[in-house]
Amino acid sequence: MAEALLMAVSKIGSVVADEAVKAILAKLSEKVTNIKKLPVKIEKIRKHLTMMSNVIKQIGTVYLTDEVVRSWIGEVRNVAYHVEDVMDKYSYHALQLKEEGFLKKFFIKGTHYAKVFSEITDEVVNVEKEIQEVFHMKDQWLQPSQLVADPLTEMERQRSQDSFPEFIKDDDLVGIEENRILLTGWLYSKEPENTVITVSGMGGLGKSTLVSNVYEREKINFPAHAWITVSQTFTVDALLRKLLWKIGYTEQPLSVGIDKMDVHDLKKRIQHILENKKYLIVLDDVWEQEVYFRIRDALQNLQGSRILITTRKDHVAGISFSTHHLELQPLSKHDAFDLFCRRAFYNQKGHTCPKALEIIATSIVDRCHGLPLAIVTIGSLLSSRQRLDIWTQKYNQLRSELSNNDHVRSILNLSYHDLSDDLKNCFLYCSLFPEDHHMLRDSLVRLWVAEGFVQSKEKNTPEMVAEGNLMELIHRNMLEVVENDELGRVSTCKMHDIVRELAISVAKEERFASANDYGTMIHMDKDVRRLSSFGWKDNTVLKPKLPHLRTVVALGVISSSPGMLSSILSESSYLTVLELEDSEITEVPASIGHLFNLRYIGLRRTKVKSLPDSIQNLSNLHTLDIKQTKIEKLPRGIAKIRKLRHLLADRYDDEKQTEFRYFIGMQAPKDLSNMEELQTLETVESSNDLGEQLKKLMQLRSVWIDGISAAECANLFATLSSMPLLSSLLLSARNENEALCFEGLKPRSTDLRRLIIRGQWAEGTLNCPIFLGHGTNLKYLALSWCHLGEDPLGMLAPYMPNLTYLRLNNMHSANTLVLYADSFPKLKTLVLKHMHDVSELKIIDGALPCILGLYVVSLQKLGKVPQGIESLHSLKKLWLVGLHKDFKSQWLNSGMHQNIQHVPEVRV
Repeated sequence: MAEALLMAVSKIGSVVADEAVKAILAKLSEKVTNIKKLPVKIEKIRKHLTMMSNVIKQIGTVYLTDEVVRSWIGEVRNVAYHVEDVMDKYSYHALQLKEEGFLKKFFIKGTHYAKVFSEITDEVVNVEKEIQEVFHMKDQWLQPSQLVADPLTEMERQRSQDSFPEFIKDDDLVGIEENRILLTGWLYSKEPENTVITVSGMGGLGKSTLVSNVYEREKINFPAHAWITVSQTFTVDALLRKLLWKIGYTEQPLSVGIDKMDVHDLKKRIQHILENKKYLIVLDDVWEQEVYFRIRDALQNLQGSRILITTRKDHVAGISFSTHHLELQPLSKHDAFDLFCRRAFYNQKGHTCPKALEIIATSIVDRCHGLPLAIVTIGSLLSSRQRLDIWTQKYNQLRSELSNNDHVRSILNLSYHDLSDDLKNCFLYCSLFPEDHHMLRDSLVRLWVAEGFVQSKEKNTPEMVAEGNLMELIHRNMLEVVENDELGRVSTCKMHDIVRELAISVAKEERFASANDYGTMIHMDKDVRRLSSFGWKDNTVLKPKLPHLRTVVALGVISSSPGMLSSILSESSYLTVLELEDSEITEVPASIGHLFNLRYIGLRRTKVKSLPDSIQNLSNLHTLDIKQTKIEKLPRGIAKIRKLRHLLADRYDDEKQTEFRYFIGMQAPKDLSNMEELQTLETVESSNDLGEQLKKLMQLRSVWIDGISAAECANLFATLSSMPLLSSLLLSARNENEALCFEGLKPRSTDLRRLIIRGQWAEGTLNCPIFLGHGTNLKYLALSWCHLGEDPLGMLAPYMPNLTYLRLNNMHSANTLVLYADSFPKLKTLVLKHMHDVSELKIIDGALPCILGLYVVSLQKLGKVPQGIESLHSLKKLWLVGLHKDFKSQWLNSGMHQNIQHVPEVRV
C-alpha cells in the first residue's frame, strides 16, 4: 500500500521544488486570488501523505487480517491516487507555461490558464477534505492497538506455524537424492575449519525440506547441533539466546539468568559450551548477511564444524564459497509427477495414478512448473476428490486455488513484503505480461522509468537504478533469468506462474493493475489504473471508459480495428504507457497527441504505416519504439519532444536478411540536436550534417547509423568519438561496395563494448585506433560484408583478447581459417556464416577455452570436419549447418559424434 503513497509523494516533490512554477503561480494569482495558496496547500498534502505512509508501514501488511484496518487503508489509497491525478494535471499545465514562454502565454491566454489552475485549486481543496475524512475515520473506528503491529511476535507466530520443517519420511521425498548426497559430502569434507554451506532458491522450492532431511540424518555425528529458524525482524540477542538453548545450555542456580545476559555474555557462554565440540548449526530462511556476520564470533573455529544456511536471496548465498553453494532448481517433470502422485494417491499402494486421470494429472503438474510447494498443496487438495470432473474444474482454476491457499500465500508473501516500496511496484508490474512471457531487460527498464517507479540517484540515471532493481528481484529469486546476453548481462527474464498469480492477486487488491489473460474487457472496473489484455478482439468488446487508466499492455491484439484504441485514447487522459508490441493495428489515431502524460509508446513489429503529426505534442514522452514496423519516416515535429530518451526506429526491407541493407534506418529529424536527453538512437540514416547534429547529444549510449558514405566518415566518426557514455555502436555503409575509413574513430568512452560494422573497410583499418587502441575494451564484435581477403580470425585475435562474442558474416577470406592456441581466451560465442571461400577450419589445442556456442552456417565449401573441434571441452551448442554436400557423410564416417558426446546440443 505504501507504494501508492510513494508515487503520489514523489510527484508532489517534483512539482513543489520547481521555482519557475512558483513564480508562474504568483503571477497567475493576480488574476485569481485562490491560486496564491496552491503551493502551500500541496506541500501540506505531501506532509499528510508522508505521515499516512509512516503509519501504514508501522502497521505492516504482512499478516494484516483486520478488515476495519484494511478498509481504512483502502480509503488512504483512494486519496493517494486522487493526488496523483491532480499532480499530473498540475505538472502538465505548469510545463506548458514554462516551456512555451510564460509572458506570451499570460498575455494571450492568461484567462484560460487562470481558469485551469483555479480548477486544480478546487480539486486540491477536495483532496484536503478527503484527507480530513480519512483522519476522522481513523480516530472514530480504529483503536490505537490496531495501528501498532508487533512485527516480531506476529512474524514468529506465523513462522512457527508454517516454516519449521517437520522430518519427512524418505518415502515421501522426491528428487532430492542427488542434492542430499552433495550436501552430506560437504558436511564431511576435509576443510581445516568451520565451513559455511548455503542453499538458495525461491520460496517453495523445498530448501528447508532438503536441509531438514540432511540435518536429521547427520546431527548425531555432531556433539553440538542446532536448528534456528531466523525471523525477518531478528535481533542479535534473541538469536543468540535461541542458539544457546538449542546447543544445551543448563542454567545453574547461582548464575545470571539467560534472559538477563547481554550480547557479549551470550557469545562468551556459547563459546564456552562449544569449546572443543564439533558442531552443526542450521540457520534457516536467512534474509540478510548480517545474521551470520553478527553471530559468527560466537562460534568456535573448529575443524569439521559446519554452518548450513538456507536463503531466498543470492547475496546471502554469497557468504559461502561457490564450491559450497547449492542453488536449488525446480523438479524435473518426472520427479514432479512422482511427488504429485505420492500426495494425491497417498493411501493407494504404489501411489499409481489411475489411467482415467493421467492426462489431467499431467496438465496439473505441468502448471506447477516444478515448484514442490505448489505440487504438494494441489496434490493434497485433490487426494480426497478423485473424480475427473472435479480435477478438471480444479485445473481450470488452479492458479487462483494456489494463490489463495493460506500456506502457499504465506510463504510467497514473505518474499513480497520484504521488498522496498519501489521494488514492490517493479515486481507487481511484471504481472502485466502473459504467463511464461520472456521479458526483455531493456524494455522493462524503460517501462519502469516511464511509470516513475525509479528516480535518479546521485550519478546514476533512472535507467541505471531500474536495472539495479531488476537485478535485485533476480537475486531475491522473484524473477527467473531466461537468457544472458553476449556481455554476460541478463537479457531476458520471466516470472514463475505461481509467483505471477500472487502478483496478480496483490495488484488487484491494491488497485495497482488488472491482468486479463482471456481477451475480454466487458466487465472492466472503471477505476483500473493499469491494464493488460492478450489477444483481445476489439470487435467483440464494449468501448470502455477508463478515466484513471495509466497503462495499457496489449501484446498481440488480434483485431486491427482502431475502435478499442480510439476509445482508450479519448477516454483515458492520464495514460502513461501504451505498449502494443506484435499487435495487428495499422493506424494510430491523431487523438494520441492529447495524452499529456504519455511517456512510453511501444509499436514494435506492428503493421502501423505512419505516426500522426500530433505526436509532437507529447512533451513528456520518454520512449518511442517503432522498430520493425511499416513506418518509413518520422513525424515532422518529432524533435520538439525534448524529453525523449529512447528513439528506436527502423524497418525491415528484407525480412530474410539476405540483402546487404536488410533493415533501413529513419531519416534524422531536422532539429535532432534539440533532443539533448537522448540515450538511445536506433537506427538513423547518415547524412552530410548528421555529425554536426549529434554534437549536442552527449547522453547517447547506443547509436546505430545506416547508409554511411566514405565522404561522411571523418566528421561523423569524430563526433561519435567524443561521446563520453557511448557503449553500443552500429555502423552500416550505404552499399556493399562502399569502403569506410575508420581512422577518425577514436572512442573517448571506455564503456564502448559492442561494435557492429556492416560494409567494406578501407585499407589499413586494423591499424586504426578503434582496433589498435580500443580493441581490448571490446566484448562484442559483429562484422558483415567486409572482405579482408585473409584469415580474419588470425587477424583479429591479437587485437581483441577480451571478446566474448564474435560474428563474421558474408565475408571473402582465405580458404583456411585457423584458431591458434590462446586465441580468444574469453570468447563464449563464435558465429561463422556465409563465408563462401572457406573450405577448412582448424582449431589448435588451447584455442577458445571458454567457448559455449559455435555456429558454422552456410559455408558451402566446407567439406572437412573442423580439426580440433573435439578439444572444445566447454562447448554446449554446436551447429554445423548448410555446409558442403559431402560434409554430413564425412562427419558420420569420422565417428566425430562419439568424440563430442560432452556437447548437449549438436546440429549437423
